[in-house]
Amino acid sequence: MLSKETIVKAIVEGIKVASIYLPPDVKDSLKKALEVEENPATRAQLEAIFKNLDLAEKLKAPICQDTGLLSFYIKAGAKFPALDVVEEALIEATRIATREIPLRPNTVDPITGRNPGDNTGRYAPVITWDEIDPRGDYLEVTIVPKGGGSEYVAVFTMIPPGKGLEGVKEVVLDAVVKAGAMPCPPTIIGVGIAGTVDKAVSLAKKCAVIRKIGSRHPEPKIAALEEQLRDMINELGVGTMGMGGKITALDVHVDYAYRHPATYAVAVVFQCWAARRATVTIKSNGEYTVTQ
Repeated sequence: MLSKETIVKAIVEGIKVASIYLPPDVKDSLKKALEVEENPATRAQLEAIFKNLDLAEKLKAPICQDTGLLSFYIKAGAKFPALDVVEEALIEATRIATREIPLRPNTVDPITGRNPGDNTGRYAPVITWDEIDPRGDYLEVTIVPKGGGSEYVAVFTMIPPGKGLEGVKEVVLDAVVKAGAMPCPPTIIGVGIAGTVDKAVSLAKKCAVIRKIGSRHPEPKIAALEEQLRDMINELGVGTMGMGGKITALDVHVDYAYRHPATYAVAVVFQCWAARRATVTIKSNGEYTVTQ
């Protein structure tokens, strides 16, 4: 029978991969940015990023000193035999990974200021049950260690419904200008459009942290909007770490939900250049894989 210990072991390995190795699509996009940048100061920043990545892999150390607040996005089959212990396993894996990798303890009680020292606490790590497959017998957990600097500049607003997509563009461009260097660009930017606050923000967050660079929305108009926003943002000239240059956004991902006629919710979430993620897939027999 599949045990909680097996799930814990798999998730700890996934957290290590996510924390130490940058996903190939992100690394390739950064290489392309270095190829086109001409500003010496900007090139120096990108070259420093690649030195950092090399050291992280050689030393088996986290990519960034801000090892993030851990989020887990879960897809599970209804027939997976250990659904009842998944959340316990994720919390235990977080504690073990914090100690073994190690990760900086980042969870703080907003009322007392107390830090438990193991990256857990009330609603921490962040666990989102994203999808249930009624016929499946697997567990798929996408692990996202997201830094506080990129989260800090997230934006939510309601725009007049009559503005439509032009209003969305205004919100996104304004958010990028105001964020400046704070989210450690070049960034991946997620945009959510919906009728409620929670849906817009959740869509934007998933767009920023889960979708791979270069992926496009299946709706052609939204796919075109993604490319248009990316190009418009890169024309702003914020550049790597705010040093100026051609690439401010590695990509822009947009998703939407139907809205109420009176509401037009827009959320913008930034992911820094250290766009860390890994996916752990566990079979019902205990076998597992870790991919990026």
